[in-house]
Amino acid sequence: MLRGAGRITHFFGNLYMIDSIKDILRREAEAVLNIPVTDAFEKAVALIVEQVHVKKGKLVTSGMGKAGQIAANIATTFCSTGIPAVFLHPSEAQHGDLGILQKNDLLLLISNSGKTREIVELTNLAHNLDPELKYIVITSDPESPLAEKSDICLSTGRPAEVCVLGLTPTTSTTAMTVIGDILVVETMKRTGFTREDYSKRHHGGYLGKKSRGEICEK
Repeated sequence: MLRGAGRITHFFGNLYMIDSIKDILRREAEAVLNIPVTDAFEKAVALIVEQVHVKKGKLVTSGMGKAGQIAANIATTFCSTGIPAVFLHPSEAQHGDLGILQKNDLLLLISNSGKTREIVELTNLAHNLDPELKYIVITSDPESPLAEKSDICLSTGRPAEVCVLGLTPTTSTTAMTVIGDILVVETMKRTGFTREDYSKRHHGGYLGKKSRGEICEK
């Protein structure tokens, strides 16, 4: 049990951490609210619907490091909501996996700097395979090489990382994730994706039962 000065130190330490956590939450929330909302979102959704829903291509997401993990998550979310999607690792693409790209596919690339070497190389290789291949990029730098060559650029708004070093992808990855959510939800609206459609793609677990009406929430 803490006594005297130890208890006081512990008390003020807790207050400091609570204030610190609240500050992190505030900065993350501000970063999300500061994502530039432009007609680029409408164009991106329209392109996804055209290439995948109408022309029956697929969405191929890619990114390196933390951005790659987000790209993989976006792909699985799109799959469960009626848009066939797959994650392509940019390094593995150089060793044969590039062959997953087919006519009418659409690339969704994520790079905070817009200069990630592996992603820049991926776009060059993809266009060498199919010059008509289109791609959307999510980045913090609309003037970066990837952004300038993209068909559509979605900016994260250049959020400062909440990491104490200002280095670890934290706030930037939050913004990327939210942009992915926007694309998924708006695409669902465009395609008229229903609860029944969802249940056909999500058979197991709680969500599967919920989508089939087997679970009634109060």
